Amino acid sequence: MSLNSVPFLDLVTPHVELEEELVAVFRNALRSAGFVGGPLVDGFERDFAAFCGTRQCVAVNSGTDALRFALMAAGVQPGDLVVTVPNTFIATTEAISQAGARPDFVDVDPRTYTMDPGKLRTFLETKCVRGERSGNVVHIETGRPVTAIVPVHLYGQMADMDPIIELAKRYELKIVEDACQAHGAEYFSAREQRWRKAGSIGVAAAFSFYPGKNLGACGEGGAVTTDDESIARRCRMLREHGQSKKYFHDFEGYNGRLASIQAGFLQVKLRHLAKWNDQRRQCAKVYDELLSAPGAEPQIDPPFVPSWSRPVYHLYVVRVAAREAVQSALSAAGVATGIHYPVALHLSPAYSKLGYRAGDFPVSERAADEILSLPMFPGLPEEAQRRVATELKAARTRLESAPAR
Repeated sequence: MSLNSVPFLDLVTPHVELEEELVAVFRNALRSAGFVGGPLVDGFERDFAAFCGTRQCVAVNSGTDALRFALMAAGVQPGDLVVTVPNTFIATTEAISQAGARPDFVDVDPRTYTMDPGKLRTFLETKCVRGERSGNVVHIETGRPVTAIVPVHLYGQMADMDPIIELAKRYELKIVEDACQAHGAEYFSAREQRWRKAGSIGVAAAFSFYPGKNLGACGEGGAVTTDDESIARRCRMLREHGQSKKYFHDFEGYNGRLASIQAGFLQVKLRHLAKWNDQRRQCAKVYDELLSAPGAEPQIDPPFVPSWSRPVYHLYVVRVAAREAVQSALSAAGVATGIHYPVALHLSPAYSKLGYRAGDFPVSERAADEILSLPMFPGLPEEAQRRVATELKAARTRLESAPAR
């Protein structure tokens, strides 16, 4: 990698390093004609379940399908209401809508950018009531039953799960984790006095293996993890046209299978994931030190890591005023960055029908305006990180010292 420019992501190097193993997977598929299902898929499902600390894994063709199937298999019905956050990729809410439910939102914590348990409690206490006949939680405004919560483990950072679990139990709601950016992240449960892996806490969880993820396929891919055999079985049926066995369809399903070649690629790469996550953590530590060094101005706050979290830094995000100007300055200096995500979902035209307005979820809205993702990938040289930090601070200094117009 040339230090004349710093890429946001390097998807070439790891594939070149693993080229022979990946080509061997492809060659095996060619010679066996094992393109759909079979040992490659079974092997990856077994290994990824073990990695996540769950009994079951169901490989599917995308993270969106993983979340949709997990919600449906967990019992979410058409007409239900599912609570999530507006500071996430639209696939989270698409999966809810495609399961037939209505997404609704609570704001995020201003330090972790994940679901704020206090805001969730307020939502359940003030916007919902117990149904007179069913005893289930009902959303007052829409009259819909509230049946599930989807906390999003964003940027590789875990949501604060203990208080979310407590509320879910109190109100008899299912938790389905959106772990699409959190492969290998961990949460310390004070309730259980142990660390838990992302994907092992709710009744089910969804992962994405889009190429840029910590564990990425060479194309699309996803998986559902769960300890519940009935949920796993229904997800397997949902991904294969509702089949209980070939040509016997218990219900209408989907074509949501993961290609065998992609499963084989993922199984190869999974063996390296813990090492890659450690390298990301080391890169994050370097950024933390560079951006908050005493006496270095202007200081930029690194990502907040609670004591209960072991993040895997799918993204390394900072907040900056005049973000677009800062990003343009970094681009001119040869430093690539990203924005995740520029529009909070409640303000997206796709969800205008929900009736939300600017100011309804101020923390998510501010994050959408100020979050900037810095280069982050295994093998990112420290010298490149120093350049990123230098250029970022220089851009901030120029903008702060520029005369007001």
